[in-house]
Amino acid sequence: MAANEQNKLAAPVPWAHLRLPPFPQVAVRILQLVSNENVQLRQLCDLISTDPAFASEVLMVANSAFYCPRYPSTSISQAVAVIGATRLQGICVTVGVRSYLGKAMKLPAMRNLWRHNLACAIIAHLLPTPHSIDRDMAYTSGILHDLGRMALAVLHPATYAELLESHRGTSSSILEAERSLFGWDHCEVGRQLIADWNLPATFEAVIADHLSAPRADSAWDAGDLVRLSCALASTVGFAAFPGCEPLPYSGLLEELPAGERGLFAFDADGLRGQVAEKIQAVEAA
Repeated sequence: MAANEQNKLAAPVPWAHLRLPPFPQVAVRILQLVSNENVQLRQLCDLISTDPAFASEVLMVANSAFYCPRYPSTSISQAVAVIGATRLQGICVTVGVRSYLGKAMKLPAMRNLWRHNLACAIIAHLLPTPHSIDRDMAYTSGILHDLGRMALAVLHPATYAELLESHRGTSSSILEAERSLFGWDHCEVGRQLIADWNLPATFEAVIADHLSAPRADSAWDAGDLVRLSCALASTVGFAAFPGCEPLPYSGLLEELPAGERGLFAFDADGLRGQVAEKIQAVEAA
């Protein structure tokens, strides 16, 4: 049966029936706290330290070649003092995503999915942006952008891995196949999770619209940045699925605001090498 025929027959699945596994609660609480301007650094340190295994992984990433600290941190409080609360948020979410995928990471398709998200976050941090967009928040948004896809992958690892390995088409073309298989696509799942976890609304647009077409207006926000970073990650070799049809690199760079376009010095090979190096640093931690 053709995919579009399957989609017509697939009845909507009630949200509660998906039974998605919980994301590491420490990472969720960090996201909730850091959005509060009045949060105390001690609160962050105490929260992370409630989960020794999680705290240990956070320290390993903070001390890795990814961040290149001059002096290694020996405690969470020291790491916060050295790298700052917003950057620590990105580390916590990175560790949370890796932990969330868990055993599913044994599947090659899931490792590629993890690297796509990490590549998107790295590129979002590298791209020149207007001053209104914080680079560390851009990284966090990038690592979270495929949250819904990862939730579906954890819920049905074998089925989702098969979909990733067999699908051919544009990045957005996989949404229909997801709805056919699961009753929801990963953008819809991600939007619902942001609401369920009471995370800042700024993440909703990033997660729900990262596969949308570029906007015609002149505004440029974190959602535009992550959408472009996601497309660039796919184009330079870090697509979420092997059969993804990449967009032309030069055309994607034209989507940067005119004032920032000339500040980005990487060609496609240079960006690919930079991303691969940083991914290796995180995975070695």
